[in-house]
Amino acid sequence: MPSCYDVARFFLSLVDEDAGDSMTNLKLQKLVYYAQGFHLAVFGKPLFAERICAWEYGPVIPALYAALKGHGASPVSIIDLETFPHVRLEVDDKKLLREVNSVYGQFSAVRLMQMTHNEPPWKETARGSVISHDLMKRFFRTRLSK
Repeated sequence: MPSCYDVARFFLSLVDEDAGDSMTNLKLQKLVYYAQGFHLAVFGKPLFAERICAWEYGPVIPALYAALKGHGASPVSIIDLETFPHVRLEVDDKKLLREVNSVYGQFSAVRLMQMTHNEPPWKETARGSVISHDLMKRFFRTRLSK
């Protein structure tokens, strides 16, 4: 099973730094959260094992946050996650991650935070608590194209 670091590395690999693009820890947190939610909805199982918690600024993967918190609001890089073990992502997982990036990657970190604050998984989970896979799966199934 991939880890949250593998998923984050994939999203960071899509950032075109030569074109001036960048990604903050906050934005990356939201993209990895959306990836987990849609993976649960589409495949019925988690993409990665690390827990996602309902923090003040939206869903956060504490393990990933800890790895990148030193950057504050500055951009993060794929190099920041190189020390963590790598697992190859499956073709179907990469396809899902590209779709998540296509839909949600266009939004700013603040906009993604606002979006998650209006969605049941974060709204219905006590601050600091783990967002359940069942709650995520139910919500993200409602977001799938018919």
